Amino acid sequence: MARKEKRAAPLGTEEKPYSKFQWFLFAIIPVVFTVLMALVIMSVLDVNVFQWAKDKGKDIPLISGLIDNNEMTETEVAYEKRIVDLEAEIKDSEAQIGKLENIIETKDQEIQKSDIEKERLKEEVRELRAVQTENKKAFTEIIRTYESMAPKKAAPILAAMEDEESIKILSSLKSDNLAAILERMEPDQAARITNKLTVEKE
Repeated sequence: MARKEKRAAPLGTEEKPYSKFQWFLFAIIPVVFTVLMALVIMSVLDVNVFQWAKDKGKDIPLISGLIDNNEMTETEVAYEKRIVDLEAEIKDSEAQIGKLENIIETKDQEIQKSDIEKERLKEEVRELRAVQTENKKAFTEIIRTYESMAPKKAAPILAAMEDEESIKILSSLKSDNLAAILERMEPDQAARITNKLTVEKE
């Protein structure tokens, strides 16, 4: 039996295998067409495509993870805003505290100045009282001197003084010493001083 020989295919008629890109196009074009048709139909039916995709995506593990991450990001944004607001409130509070501390410091300084002035006045009063005490002691000694002095000597000395000074001394003398000194004065002078002594005692 004669052996058949293979005939070579005519030039230009040799079949070429499909490339990977062509296979990809054959697979993706129907999917894209189907998705586009679904979007058009949903739009006509007034369906929120993005919300629908989000709800359906929650049922798919990988996509639901992405959705959860987005929601967490929104939560983090809310927390970040709250933190910024709280930091602003803290700064305002610190500013108010600073103002109050300045007021307190000013008041403390005023109180300190007032305390210093109060101590100065107290010291001045103490000095005046000390002087007053010394004056009283000196006046008491003067009275004792005139009481121990003979009326004949005391009368001319007191008569030479201003009436105000002599009356101050005479009004502090004992009654018998006063009477003895007035007897040694000129009658008109003694009468004048007696009248003033009477008015002062009233």
